[in-house]
Amino acid sequence: MLVNMNEVLRPAKANKYAVGLFNAVNLELARGIINAAECTRSPVIMGTAEVLLPYGPLEEVSYYLLPMAKKASVPVVVHLDHGLSYDTCIKALELGFSSIMYDCSTDSYDDNVRKVKEMADIAHSYGATIEGELGHVGDNEGSAEGSSHLDDPSKYFTDPKLAKDFVEKTGVDALAIAVGNAHGAYKLPPKLDFERIRTIAKTIDVPLVLHGGSGLTDNDFRQAIKDGISKVNIFTDINVAAVEAEFKKFSSMDKGLIDLIPAAVEAVKQESMKKMQLFSSDGKADYAKSSSMSSDNIEMITKLVAAEVAKYLKK
Repeated sequence: MLVNMNEVLRPAKANKYAVGLFNAVNLELARGIINAAECTRSPVIMGTAEVLLPYGPLEEVSYYLLPMAKKASVPVVVHLDHGLSYDTCIKALELGFSSIMYDCSTDSYDDNVRKVKEMADIAHSYGATIEGELGHVGDNEGSAEGSSHLDDPSKYFTDPKLAKDFVEKTGVDALAIAVGNAHGAYKLPPKLDFERIRTIAKTIDVPLVLHGGSGLTDNDFRQAIKDGISKVNIFTDINVAAVEAEFKKFSSMDKGLIDLIPAAVEAVKQESMKKMQLFSSDGKADYAKSSSMSSDNIEMITKLVAAEVAKYLKK
């Protein structure tokens, strides 16, 4: 079932677990992610990022992400991660994405607030949710998700006081924070500022997002989720798992693409399942279902209300 981010993250925040965002730039990745979610009975967020569009154009990605989400037996959010331009975010909403992230974190604070507030109003008019970023999450060398390498990431950590102001002024549904995390594979173990996570979680009401999840230790994840993280973004781990599986399967030149596809799907499934279990989102599909309302139900209630109003006006 296709849902927006509030329908999976609000229960996660209330019950102290996290939901994974897994980027799916092709069908093999998407199949592995959905299979993992259904096997573990986990809500899941699936999507792509603007910097990944050269590998899978947004419209083409929507052709399989949206139907798969609607058909799934678990809640699935279709999310544009790190939308860097107004036009890309609007296109995602028009295509039917149920959630977007408008990343204006490299702009000035005032511009970040202004631009994200405008996009939040638009996204909400579509019934979609929106994520913003305050501070800036940089990238490790070789990251496929960006190119902003920061010499001193601590200069860009999220300020808890500004976080409260940002959420109130923009109306975002989730906030990505910078606390020592980075996109891509870590060469050295990162040092997350758990105290900062705890402080921000106590300061604002919306769910917190941890980008750059691939490469963190299991203990890092557990502590971050315990301290207030409700969404974790993963791409490098499943991306690498797919390639490693294909290399193992490719033993001779008589192998074709169809010999490699099942291996990639299964590898992505297994890696995604590990993360879902680690985040404790496994078995939580019904948490999101019970808090959601289908578009059919909304339409039905709207019609009933309209009928009652019409009756009242006739009196």
